[in-house]
Amino acid sequence: MRQSMTGFASADGAGEGLSWSLDMRGVNGKGLDLRFRVPDWISGLEASLRSAAQARLARGSISVSLKVIAEDTGARMTINETALSDVLAAVARIEAAAQAEGVSLTTPSAAELLSVRGIMEEVQSAPDVEALRARLVHDFDALLTTFISARASEGQALGEVIERQLDAIEALVAEAETRADARREEQASRLRTQLSRVIQNTDGVDEARIAQELALIAVKSDITEEIDRLRAHVASARAMLAETGPIGRKLDFLCQEFNREANTLCSKAGSAPLTEVGLELKTLIDQMREQVQNVE
Repeated sequence: MRQSMTGFASADGAGEGLSWSLDMRGVNGKGLDLRFRVPDWISGLEASLRSAAQARLARGSISVSLKVIAEDTGARMTINETALSDVLAAVARIEAAAQAEGVSLTTPSAAELLSVRGIMEEVQSAPDVEALRARLVHDFDALLTTFISARASEGQALGEVIERQLDAIEALVAEAETRADARREEQASRLRTQLSRVIQNTDGVDEARIAQELALIAVKSDITEEIDRLRAHVASARAMLAETGPIGRKLDFLCQEFNREANTLCSKAGSAPLTEVGLELKTLIDQMREQVQNVE
C-alpha cells in the first residue's frame, strides 16, 4: 500500500477510574523518528508503544501524545486512626486538668470530634498500572490502524498527482524528440554553410580532421540517449508506484536521475525550441520531487 508520510489520528478511552486521549501526527522525514509524550508513572508504556509503531511504520517524523485524567469516582472517606488517637488523648488530658481544678467540662460528641481537621480523610483508590497499560496499548494499536489508513488515503492522492506529472513528463519527452528531429536539418544546413566558409578561406584543409570534428559535433548534440533514459525513468517510476511497501527513497533517487538527463538535454539543445522543452522538463521534475518528499 502506497502511503504518505503525513497524517493524523486521535482516539479517546476510559478505564481504571481514568479517562484518556491519544493523538498521533506525522510529517515527512528521512527515516523513522518517533517522539512520545506519555506519563512517566505508567511504567513500560512508552517502550510498548514504540515497539508497536516500529512494527508498522517505515518512515516519517511521528509524534504521539497521551493525556490521562482522573475521573470523579466518588472517593470514600475514612478515619485517620493516628489523628483520632491524638485528639482523644488530648481531650482526656484536658478533662483531667479541668477536674483537678474543679472545672466541669462537657464531653465532646462524636460529630464534634469528626469535625476536627485531619480526623476524616478522602481515600483515592490507586489505578492498576498493569491493566491500564494493557488498555492503552490496545487503544494505540487501533489508533495506528486509523493513522495508517489516513496516510494511505493521502498516499493515494499523492500517487495520482505523480502519475499525472509522469504523463506530462512523457509528453514533453516526445515533444523534445520531435523538436530534435526538426533541429537536425537546420543544424546540418548551418554546419554546411560554416564548413564552406572555412574551406574557402583556408589553404591545405585536412578533410579527415574536418570529418572528425563534424562527427564529434554530431555526437555532442545528439540527445537520443537522454530521450531513451527519460522514457526508461518514466517506466521505472510507474512500476514503483505499483509496488507495495515504502518507495519514497527510491522515487527520490529516480527524480535526481530525471533531473540529470534534463540538464544534459538542455546543454545539448542547440536551439531555442528544444531548450524551452528542456526547461519545462526541469520545472516539472522539480514539482514532482516536491510531491515525492511526502511518500513513505
